[in-house]
Amino acid sequence: MRNILKQMARHALTQPDKIALSDGVSTLTYRDLNRAIAELGVRIAAERVAVMMDNGVAWPVVDLAIVACGAVSIPVPAFFSDGQIEHLLADAAPDLLITDRPERGVALSRMLYHETIVVAGTELHLFSLEVKNRRTLPSDTSKITYTSGTTGHPKGVCVTCAAIGQVTESLASAVSAEPGDRSLTVLPLSTLLANIGGIYVPLSRGATAMLPSLTQCGFTGSSSVEPQAFLAAFHRFAPSATILVPQLLKLLVECVQGGAPLPSTLRFVAVGGAPCSEPLIGRAKALGIPVYEGYGLSEATSVVCMNRPGSERPGSVGMPLPHARVRIADDGEIIVAGALFGGYLGLYGAPPGTWHTGDTGWLDSDGFLYVNGRKKTAFATAYGRNVSPEWVESELVATRAILQAAVFGEGRDFNVAVIVPAPGASPGQVDSAIDAANARLPDYARIHAWCPAECPFSARDGLARPNGGLDRQAIAARYATHLDALYEREAPHVHP
Repeated sequence: MRNILKQMARHALTQPDKIALSDGVSTLTYRDLNRAIAELGVRIAAERVAVMMDNGVAWPVVDLAIVACGAVSIPVPAFFSDGQIEHLLADAAPDLLITDRPERGVALSRMLYHETIVVAGTELHLFSLEVKNRRTLPSDTSKITYTSGTTGHPKGVCVTCAAIGQVTESLASAVSAEPGDRSLTVLPLSTLLANIGGIYVPLSRGATAMLPSLTQCGFTGSSSVEPQAFLAAFHRFAPSATILVPQLLKLLVECVQGGAPLPSTLRFVAVGGAPCSEPLIGRAKALGIPVYEGYGLSEATSVVCMNRPGSERPGSVGMPLPHARVRIADDGEIIVAGALFGGYLGLYGAPPGTWHTGDTGWLDSDGFLYVNGRKKTAFATAYGRNVSPEWVESELVATRAILQAAVFGEGRDFNVAVIVPAPGASPGQVDSAIDAANARLPDYARIHAWCPAECPFSARDGLARPNGGLDRQAIAARYATHLDALYEREAPHVHP
């Protein structure tokens, strides 16, 4: 991280008037960015700083000022529930909260003082907090990023300064980042992947990071996006690179298939965060979208593997980046090493040398990694066939009629799914989409019956993890009656 600040300082000397940050409303040159970081840094008299802000130029100024003054940054996902935010603040015990949404601040009983400042045209509120029962952090912790585990409480992943620097340099080299790049971020900056790929990589190379508010990009809440506004952001900011999750890649594909042009500047689209089916990647490439799938996790400081120009293989998530090493355990679990996190907050012990990811997969003879799904979510059918639901779900959402899908079939004769249809898709179109997906799947993995979801699965309603992954246990509980009805009827494509 400190090397990134040094690189930015050098850019401020060699190209002071080059635009470093832009959000469509405010811009900062490299000279102004370094000045803004220094000015904010003198106000941060804290050891741990929680950051709860929308995307925009102010976000990286705050984040980098925290790094520059040696404090620990704690991003707070805006899509967390009030209960999750309270848990995060109690767990991480920050002594300062910086936010652009004071209405979702902190309990008055915990607030020592409050001041308002303006950073890059954004009004920010600084809450000094009373600290209780603070737990020691692993050595060299620079950021605590929160990710949901198997319970409802998010876990604090303590990411080190050294690891962030390693992954940033490794990713910048892999994607051939250069000063002329314009990197567009449409993922929340509260996520580690967006921090590294959307801020640190472009700034380390003297490029421009474009960070519009999520509203500008068509997002409403955490799980709804308006296609026209989403595509308009690409044309407005004319990026050369961006990072998408599979659902956003699918949205981009649908827009282009509908006749909307892509900006000619786009040269690299990274997709990750969840399994992405090979057919969807193929559709994107056929439309001229330069998409490359990758793989990573917060415990490995985000990116581990990635396909890239001159080194890609359909169906894989690419080869390990220079900082990473990957091997496969006897039971198929993916084990990674290199640039790992320092540990979970509150769980003491030496930093791990290797990490069992909980994902299953395999390596081909050339070192390309293929991911099957989660070890813990895999289930066995009544016929003893093992199914990774993520694999089946990725095939379903690769179709035009299905937005999200959750697959079940543990101990059953056949598999069923709770499906969020794409806007405007009829039950018949969903049936056809399932048939198309089934044609690409072996018989034991196919979907024989489905029911529609009441609304998209999101972290806010407890049906998805903060990283976008589905909480199948919660979905199964919510739709238990419908799922039981599907099995009782034993008929394909039944609608309750």
